[in-house]
Amino acid sequence: MVDQIWRLQVGSGPLIATAIHDGHEVRDELNEHLALSETDRLREQDPFTGRWTHVAPTRVIGTRSRFEVDLNRPREKAVYRTSEDAWGLTVWKEDPPEGLFERSLAQYDAFYDAMQSLLQEISQQHGRFIVFDIHSYNHRRHGPDGPHAESDGHPQVNIGTGTMNRERWAPVIDAFIETLRSFDFPGGRLDVRENVKFFGGNWPRWIHENFPDNGVAIAIEFKKFFMDEWTGEPDEECIDAIGDALRFTVPAVLDALRRG
Repeated sequence: MVDQIWRLQVGSGPLIATAIHDGHEVRDELNEHLALSETDRLREQDPFTGRWTHVAPTRVIGTRSRFEVDLNRPREKAVYRTSEDAWGLTVWKEDPPEGLFERSLAQYDAFYDAMQSLLQEISQQHGRFIVFDIHSYNHRRHGPDGPHAESDGHPQVNIGTGTMNRERWAPVIDAFIETLRSFDFPGGRLDVRENVKFFGGNWPRWIHENFPDNGVAIAIEFKKFFMDEWTGEPDEECIDAIGDALRFTVPAVLDALRRG
């Protein structure tokens, strides 16, 4: 039996929010082979993103670390086997038995099978659907005392639309970006830009390939200005404000989906 590595809550309506990199745990048989510390794992994961899925009635949250299996990469790259797969990090103490990777890929397959069923049902019920694919990204790569990355290439919110038919879904995407920018965010309006650092990973690509006429997934990457990416300490007020900002977009996005 394959372990389920995600939590699912099904609600009503065509909006789904996912946080597939929120998970931190790894299964016991893999843990003994990991060279990475918990702190190193946490730094490359997307902590707190699961909280933002509450903006949608239907929510999918990953429960395992991306270092066990990465649900946002193509299957052949979903297990990090070398440091080149993992930002130069040494993931394993030695070469783990191949069977461990095979079991991780079985979890990957189970996830996508379940999502096929879920999205098929939602599309049948509502005609079209939209996925908020929520992530975060690091911007202090030079260490805890190093400089922050230049803001020119690191927006507070990067909207990835590179895997979709942008022209077809323009009313939905434009409504999302415009309302997110207009939200009265504490300290000033959010810097929201499209396809600056990220264009969208395998999860939205898979959605657009399998539901080309009725499904759109917006890859939403928040720079980790809402936490200390080196210590993991959250800024609770900022995290709550981001949730409010996402919730603020929902009426306009659903209206554009209906009219589109």
